[in-house]
Amino acid sequence: MGIEHERAFEDEICTHLEANGWLYSPTGEGYDKARALFPEDVFAWLAETQPAEWAKVVRPEASSSEQEKAKQQLLDRLAKTLDAPLDAGGGTLNVLRRGFKKTPASFQMCEFKPATSLNQTAAARYDAVRLRVMRQVYYSAKNTQSIDLVLFMNGLPVATIELKTDNTQSIDDAIAQYRHHRDPKGEPLLGFANRCLVHFAVSTDEVAMTTRLAGAKTHFLPFNLGDGGGAGNPVNPTGAASSYLWERVLQRDAWLHIIGRLLHVEKRASTDAITGEVTKSTTLLFPRYHQWELVTELLTVVRVEGSGHRYLVQHSAGSGKTNSIAWLAHGLSNLHDTDDHKVFDTVIVVTDRTVLDDQLQKAIKQIEGVDGTVATINADEVRKAGQGSKSGLLAAELLSGKLIVIVTMQTFPFALDAIRENKGLAGRRFAIIADEAHSSQTGRVSQKLRAVLTAEEAADLADGGEIDTEAILAAEMEARADSPNLSFFAFTATPKSKTLELFGRAGDDGIPNAFHEYSMQQAIEEGYILDVLKNYTTYDTAFQIAEMSKRHLEAVELVDEAEATKHLMRWVSLHPTNIAQKVQIIVEHYRTNVRHLLDGHAKAMVVTASREAAVRYKEAIDAYIASRGYGLATLVAFSGTLTAEQVPGVAFAGVEPPYSESNLNHGMRGRTLPVAFGSDDFQVLIVANKYQTGFDQPLLCAMYVDKRLSGVTAVQTLSRLNRTYPAAGKDTTYVLDFVNDPAEILDSFLPYYGTATLTEATDPDVVHDIVAKLDAAGIYTDAEIEAFAAAFVAAAKHSAHVAPLTAAAKRFNDRYVDAVAAGDKATVDELDLFRKDVGSFIRLYDFLSQIVNYDDTGLEKRSLYLRLLLPRLTGRSSTEAIDFSTVELTHIKQA
Repeated sequence: MGIEHERAFEDEICTHLEANGWLYSPTGEGYDKARALFPEDVFAWLAETQPAEWAKVVRPEASSSEQEKAKQQLLDRLAKTLDAPLDAGGGTLNVLRRGFKKTPASFQMCEFKPATSLNQTAAARYDAVRLRVMRQVYYSAKNTQSIDLVLFMNGLPVATIELKTDNTQSIDDAIAQYRHHRDPKGEPLLGFANRCLVHFAVSTDEVAMTTRLAGAKTHFLPFNLGDGGGAGNPVNPTGAASSYLWERVLQRDAWLHIIGRLLHVEKRASTDAITGEVTKSTTLLFPRYHQWELVTELLTVVRVEGSGHRYLVQHSAGSGKTNSIAWLAHGLSNLHDTDDHKVFDTVIVVTDRTVLDDQLQKAIKQIEGVDGTVATINADEVRKAGQGSKSGLLAAELLSGKLIVIVTMQTFPFALDAIRENKGLAGRRFAIIADEAHSSQTGRVSQKLRAVLTAEEAADLADGGEIDTEAILAAEMEARADSPNLSFFAFTATPKSKTLELFGRAGDDGIPNAFHEYSMQQAIEEGYILDVLKNYTTYDTAFQIAEMSKRHLEAVELVDEAEATKHLMRWVSLHPTNIAQKVQIIVEHYRTNVRHLLDGHAKAMVVTASREAAVRYKEAIDAYIASRGYGLATLVAFSGTLTAEQVPGVAFAGVEPPYSESNLNHGMRGRTLPVAFGSDDFQVLIVANKYQTGFDQPLLCAMYVDKRLSGVTAVQTLSRLNRTYPAAGKDTTYVLDFVNDPAEILDSFLPYYGTATLTEATDPDVVHDIVAKLDAAGIYTDAEIEAFAAAFVAAAKHSAHVAPLTAAAKRFNDRYVDAVAAGDKATVDELDLFRKDVGSFIRLYDFLSQIVNYDDTGLEKRSLYLRLLLPRLTGRSSTEAIDFSTVELTHIKQA
């Protein structure tokens, strides 16, 4: 039955593609396995579009045998070019964009859509591009395995697709098939970038993709629409939920645009946050679905609307915003309207990210094959220039003919002045892309900028705070009327009201909304960022839970204070009436719950209300850890200096006021503060109006908040914790809030998150109730949990870890499959509830165990066991084994 469903699924996709301009091969006949090519399409494309060059190699006057020999030699040359290193012009992407040479001819292997309709020859070649879908391709000389679908472009394979139907299997089974049965070694079709550019795992419900097959280590990315603000896909009443893949993405123009204008190779050097080791990697970047949709829809709309409009892109952290901006900038720089007129003369990108400059230039060079299209305004020269000459310097750059010009937030207002004042720029049209990712010390703040600051932002600024791009952009927009020669594209994860008002588009209800959204919830559910609200705790909530536990102990038997505090975390037995008491809570919570994370490298941030508070916290925390001999060190971050009168009563040994970052932070050894904090020399960063936005440190696992936060500021501040660090298994964050109302924090997150929740004061014994219910279900046994934990503690081999989980997963999934087949709804509901209860236990135990010491190693073992069992409870009889190579049992709490 499963095979029949899969065949019907293949039929549906291939029938649709064939009806919409694709050539269709129902079998693998005609596929050249050794060269990994479809020769018929290679020959047809070259002969039709480049007859003169074709005749140089396959001479019309030659005999048929000589022509056949020439064709085979041409294929050999093409295959050799494809097999060459990417740096040497090899690989499918390079060949499709730049062609190849076969003496004495030069061939182009594709024609991507021309920017205008003026070149009829190019338009004809574009129409001649041959897209082909082939079923059941037996690709290997070493085995008899076949791939469900292979997609070709002019005879070159560009994608593979493995299909599963969700009534028998899932996308996980397709992914497992790639990981364990599609070994790329020695297989031309499957090697990285030299043939296929992307591999899709597709079920009727979901889509995932990867650009590099690497056996069991293959990493797939979700390629889904999103469902109700979260991950996955919405129900499609007329077909498969994943039908957008073949109906929209594989639509002829869309697919050629992706291959021709979006895909590119990225080379980068990355530094491991723990070891400091620098590694170099080469990645083939294929856009995630929301990136492709954003760029495609914006270019389509702008082509019709022309210049003079505003667009708001609300994409969460973890959305790949840098790549989205790079692709959009390139697309806008070459965009022509329906009358073949260029829409923009120059694209201005407002950002402080140097990585964006490098990425833009490399991406554009790959796509266009030319240098010199991107310029970066020399910020140092602008800074040194006199007030009157700043706009002149910027005007010169804007007149230089560069397609894309990158400016900093500080120089952006002068760029606008240059556009307004310079006669040479009159009548030119500009697209302005603003990235809000970073905040900045602006120095002198203009009146128009002050006018758009909220009271909170103004107060923070007065205390040495930072200004973000949104405020600068809003001020500039407020100061000038709509300009027909300027289009603004604002990227932000957390748009403020003013940003929505200025850049949003009114819906049917008249309320302005973003042009395109990728929610925080979807980014979390797709695994790109962490949920910082998962273990968000106010001090009041923690104290209530601890009191519940204390009253329970006292009700059982009369115990002395020492015995009672053994069962309560020390930090919740204190009342935080002053900084000294809060310091004890912070340090002890960090030592108990956080420091062991990330193999002992986890870091914390203390968010204070003012520069004075930051200095006082620095003094108090340093004194506390010194008095107890703890091996911890702190850094403090604030702007400017503070005199002795501004922080009365504070004294640092060997340090004379005025106090500053430079004289309070010892052991920096010439490093910047972010670099020093990333080392093992420091564990806690105390901040005042700094590093609350645009600060990405994946080792940051905990935050202690002693500052009033609300709205966007709350979201941006807490989101400093959300960066993932898969290499170290980061999956937990902690927030302990001394001053804020949890309802207000929740309200702050909801506009950007979707369905955020917070854990309220919960009876600690609820955990025991859930465990008793789970134990009684008969899905797992105590012996299996013990065997699992023992294997981890003993660092046993992989199979010893997996076996106890496999047994439980098989019991659950077999029962589920049998119940579905028998129409036993009661059993299905019971098993669904079990799966839900497993998730509830994991969430509650993570939250409550930071407050209450359960004194129960059995709960710790169940926490790890059930956490790894949960993804295996699929309700299907076939599931992929989980890879435990990066999982480590870090600690089991003892009495």
